[in-house]
Order: sequence, then structure tokens, then C-alpha cells
Amino acid sequence: MTDDYIEFTTGLKRLTGVDLSSYKRGQMERRIRSYVQRKSARTLPEFLRELGSSQEELDGFLDRITINVSELYRNPEQYETLRTKVIPELKRSGGSLKVWSAGCSYGAEAYTLACMLNEELAGGRFEIVGSDIDKRIVARAQRGWFSEADMRSVPAKIREKYFDPFDGGYQAKALLKGHLRFKLEDLLRDRYQTGWDMVLCRNVVIYFTDEARDQVHEGIARSLRPGGYLMVGATERVTDPKAGGLEPVYPFIYRKAA
Repeated sequence: MTDDYIEFTTGLKRLTGVDLSSYKRGQMERRIRSYVQRKSARTLPEFLRELGSSQEELDGFLDRITINVSELYRNPEQYETLRTKVIPELKRSGGSLKVWSAGCSYGAEAYTLACMLNEELAGGRFEIVGSDIDKRIVARAQRGWFSEADMRSVPAKIREKYFDPFDGGYQAKALLKGHLRFKLEDLLRDRYQTGWDMVLCRNVVIYFTDEARDQVHEGIARSLRPGGYLMVGATERVTDPKAGGLEPVYPFIYRKAA
């Protein structure tokens, strides 16, 4: 008996490069089958053919499975810990800071970090790199446009300083975008750049298998410079931090041994 879910994921990988075999099957399969039931296709093979013939359908489906839901200053208590604890410690090391937003979606996290670092470093040098597996989302992040809903948690003085009202939402100003770079990257297949002062990988691995999750965390640990920081999501943890030379120092934040 054939497994139509496995056949679907294999076909999707050929079509898009997205490999769902590293995601928890139960959660992802329920998500996909529920989505398909709301569409005209009756079976996964039929839906795969539909995805191959319609870019609009493919874009909508990828938005569904890659969980592109975010907003600026999401989980503000985590950003407050960065502002009051982590960034002051990184400032003392001197030099230009290198920060990676891993699985950046459409850039809300990266732009939040840019606002915060520009405020806290008072003109100091820093670069933020955002990466994601979805080329459409990377293109959106490069644009730096956010809706009213995306901006709802941004303090008014920050919004006015770093964003201009534009096209029914807000456009990031050049002084912010100059610190940001976005690229296409598959966390499960690509080799990570090294030497990061700080990496944020939040709400990215929650649907991964345990093996894939640990692979990503171990890779990030290796990519950090000694004394660098990793922040994970508020429902996540690093399974074996010591194996990667990490120690928990604040809630959901780990530091690599110097």
C-alpha cells in the first residue's frame, strides 16, 4: 500500500526544495490534510498536481506550512532581557556586532533587533543577517514593509523614528535597512556562517523532529563566537546545551563558553 503523505512530501521537495521529512509528521500531516480539505482537490496527489500548475496556490500553501506569522516586538519580555542584560554585555566586548535572525520569516524580528541595537549602541556598528528557506518571504523581508497589525506592539517613538507610513502600513527607513541583510538559507542543509555575537532562533524548530531540532541547535552553537548568545522561543529549549558548549544564563537564552 502506498503512503500518499510520503509521496506528497517527496513531490513537494522536488517542486520547491522544502523538505518536510524533518518536521514532526503528526502535526504537519494534520495541517496539510486540513488545508487540502478546504480546497477543490480531494486527494494529496491531486493537490500536488494543482500546486505544480498554479503559482498562486503554491504561494498560499507555502505560507500555510512555513508558519509565516509574526509581528515586531513579539514576546516583549524577551526583547527586554536582550536590552537590559545581553546587549550591555556585548557592548563591553567592543567592535561591530554580528547578529543572525535564523528563520526570520518576513523580517519582523530582524527589524525589531535593528531598532533596539540602534538605540542601545548609540550609533555603534552592527550588522543583522536574516535568513529563511522561503524565497518569497526573503524578498518581502528585504522590502521592509509592515502592516498595521505587524506594528501594533511597537512603541510610538520607535515607530516614528524608524518607519514611514506607506501604502496602508509602514516602510522601514534607510537608516534601519542599512544594517540589515537577508538571504535564502535552509537550516537543515546549508553550512552556517560563523563568528556570530548573537543568534535568535525562535519558534522555528517547534515543528521539527527531535533529531532535526537538535541538529539546528548544535549547528548554531558551533557558529557562535566564544561568549556569544543564543535565544530560543518561549516554549523551546536546547536539549543538551553542554554538548555545544552552551550554558543557560537567562530565560530561553544561552551563552557559549568563552
